[in-house]
Amino acid sequence: MMTNLFSLQVDGCRLPDFPRITDDDWQPAFDRAMAAQKEALEQIATDESPATVDLIRRWELSGVDLTTVSNAFWTAKDADTSEQRDEIEAVVSPQLTRHADSIQLDRRLYDRLVELQRRIDDGEVTADAQDAWWLSEELRGFRRAGVALSATDQERLRAINEQIATLEAAYSSLVVKGRARAAVHITDLARLAGLNADQLTAAKSAADTRGLDGWVIELVNTTRQPILASLDDRDTRREVFEASIGRGRSGEGDVRDTILSLARLRDEKARLLGFDHYAAYVADDGCAKTTSNVMALLTKAAAAATANAQREAAQLQEQLDEWVPGATLQPWDWQWLAEKTRKAQFDLDDAALAPYLRFETVLEKGVFAAAHRLYGLTFHRRDDIAGYTPECVTYEVRDASTSVAPMGMIQIDAYARPSKQGGAWMTSLTEQGLLTGDRPVVTNNLNHSRPAPGQPSLITWDQVTTVFHEFGHALHALLAHTRYPSMSGTNTPQDFVEFPSQVNEMWAWGPSVIAGFARHVDTDEPMPPQVLDTLLAARSFGQGYDAVETFAAMLLDQVWHQTGAADLPTSVDGIDAFEREALARFGMDVPLIPPRYRSCYFSHIWGPGYAAGYYGYLWAEVMDADTVAWFGENGGLTRENGDWFAREVLSRGGSEDVMEAYRRFRGADPDPIHLFRRRGLV
Repeated sequence: MMTNLFSLQVDGCRLPDFPRITDDDWQPAFDRAMAAQKEALEQIATDESPATVDLIRRWELSGVDLTTVSNAFWTAKDADTSEQRDEIEAVVSPQLTRHADSIQLDRRLYDRLVELQRRIDDGEVTADAQDAWWLSEELRGFRRAGVALSATDQERLRAINEQIATLEAAYSSLVVKGRARAAVHITDLARLAGLNADQLTAAKSAADTRGLDGWVIELVNTTRQPILASLDDRDTRREVFEASIGRGRSGEGDVRDTILSLARLRDEKARLLGFDHYAAYVADDGCAKTTSNVMALLTKAAAAATANAQREAAQLQEQLDEWVPGATLQPWDWQWLAEKTRKAQFDLDDAALAPYLRFETVLEKGVFAAAHRLYGLTFHRRDDIAGYTPECVTYEVRDASTSVAPMGMIQIDAYARPSKQGGAWMTSLTEQGLLTGDRPVVTNNLNHSRPAPGQPSLITWDQVTTVFHEFGHALHALLAHTRYPSMSGTNTPQDFVEFPSQVNEMWAWGPSVIAGFARHVDTDEPMPPQVLDTLLAARSFGQGYDAVETFAAMLLDQVWHQTGAADLPTSVDGIDAFEREALARFGMDVPLIPPRYRSCYFSHIWGPGYAAGYYGYLWAEVMDADTVAWFGENGGLTRENGDWFAREVLSRGGSEDVMEAYRRFRGADPDPIHLFRRRGLV
């Protein structure tokens, strides 16, 4: 195991000692961990004794130190990068790729696994279900990695993998710089009419951080900028919108060459491995299995969503005619009009909700409280445990029904900073494993605006659901109960991993849960019943817009990764036309509703993670909606329901076929009708 620098033991949990780790420690730690794994696997490769299931244990333990260092580095880097950390990533990413290839293209190691499989099949060795699944997945991974390719093709594959890793790391650095560079500087306060005091404070703070006079509107990672719902000045809205969609096309944040190179390399890799395109390679590794299955769901959903959005656009144009006679609805008007329409139709707006949505109360009296009612978990703040940024807050997680010792920990980093990746995400610092005896230590990363000193942190309703979503990922890891850490928690197929997190969003809408966390920040009075009723009634408002922007991004991802290298743009100047044509092909070229992510700031698919797999959010939502229906049919927020879901789904991670686990939980395959009803598509 690693030294205490990366494996500090605190009350039975193992976590990095972040205050003592310097940026000079990362590279040596990676080097030691890779060398240790290579040495351990070399012993397995050269072992001449008959293979037994002990081989699996030795193999699994060989990678624990490298996983520990990797989890710690990318957690810290994504939350608070720097020039030095960018440089470390640029060096380490291709090193890790070379290291992985040296394992998965080693025929000796593959043959040892094949021998073990043969001995199990012949009855010479007994393997239980988790051993058998580990072995079958590892063998499949070797085949997908190219172990059967010729020496020449393997050499080319190694080079491709290294180039992809280098480019993905470069993209991750560029997209942060591009977003920071695109922030909008405002010097005339009148142009910020409509913003509330908290929004103005955040904009002033952003300007002060940059050493600028006035105010700076920082961009979030999506095309849609939430602040557009508040800005009354139409010219300011247009400037913010155009800054958002124009990111990544110039200066030090220009990603266009990078994404074209990535698209070509991924296509070449897929074809080397025997797939028609990279999207087919990715789908084969998930629940979808084929791109025809992916496209069937996407195109059906997209067509219905576009029709909904057209109806919404007509309604908003009518509203615009009243407020700005003679004006034509534009993309930068949509959110502003939608917010006004929502307020008029439901007597509800974010400003009215904000005093009832203090972040810490939402977290502790909402998210944590729901987890207690469902799973019997309790959460205890530990100010003595430092996190990966000075703003991290650590909670130990307990299960009173089994032990008074912590069953795990969660660290939460809530606030935005220029050095932080956009959006929200979860990571594991330590993965649960019965083999290692490790308890899970996880993180949730958010990008809330930092409140003024001494002021409460008030969030929007969208941010409330995001907190529940990311905590759903955390629960998947915290409730894991598997032998092998590489298969615990969120280590599942890519198009399954969003399912538990999306399910957890349902509790944000539960009236009994809302009653616990929606308390006025000054008086502690609960949200008035009429406001709660209106909030629930307005839930389906704007579904057309939400669906179109999301499905458009999913289709854009698929087209990039289903297109052969010969048909990709030949220069960066062709990227916008390629994007328009891709969306038009499926009737999703809707000028009023750009994709949730356009090509030049689509971190999910050009950084490590979701390439050709962004559809997974929709695929997982089919299971999510089906599961929400199950909870509704069985009494909702009860400990009995939570225990069943945790035992049959969350605890299993990727230690078995996830769809078999789902069928055992639900008693059937997921029924898409629940998703289409939720989305208003039927």
